[in-house]
Amino acid sequence: MMAILVKTTQDGRKLEVVGLAITLGGKLEANELIEVKDHPYRRAIRAAAPEATHMAGRVPLTQTEAEIVLAAFREAEAGMLANPVAIHERFRIAAMMKAREQGIE
Repeated sequence: MMAILVKTTQDGRKLEVVGLAITLGGKLEANELIEVKDHPYRRAIRAAAPEATHMAGRVPLTQTEAEIVLAAFREAEAGMLANPVAIHERFRIAAMMKAREQGIE
């Protein structure tokens, strides 16, 4: 799976989309975007990064950067839907996450 660069942070780390994951410096940062207007810390985010429209974990994104992430997610999902092994893997991961939430592990 190819990494798609979204931006480079001020400290030089790359924020990238790999499949359905958003990584920062090669480590998982988030698997979804949250709109700033819906974020519990929206006031602090707007004060620190007024241009931000979305958050990817701890990283603020502009509308243009968020669109890069969303397009990469759509492309990854389309690729997965065409691959039976990937579909099975998504169900397996979803079942594991559900079990973990319920304390079954």
